[in-house]
Amino acid sequence: MIRPKAAPSRLDPLSYESLRQQILHRDGWRCQSCGAMSNLEVHHREFRSHSGSDSEENLMTLCTACHARVHRR
Repeated sequence: MIRPKAAPSRLDPLSYESLRQQILHRDGWRCQSCGAMSNLEVHHREFRSHSGSDSEENLMTLCTACHARVHRR
C-alpha cells in the first residue's frame, strides 16, 4: 500500500522564532547569497511543501530579494 507523505511537523511560534534567531546569529546576520545585512529572512532549503524540516541543517539566511529569487526558480 502506498501512503502519502506525512506533512512535516511545525514548531510552535515561540520555538520557531527562537530557531530563526539562532539561524540569523549562526549566519552572521548576512544573506548567505549576496552578503546583504538588511531585510533578512530564514529560508528552508528543502521547502516545507516538499517535506522539508525546521532543522538547523535545512535553514539559511537570505535577504528578501534573494529569497524571492530562490522561490521563482
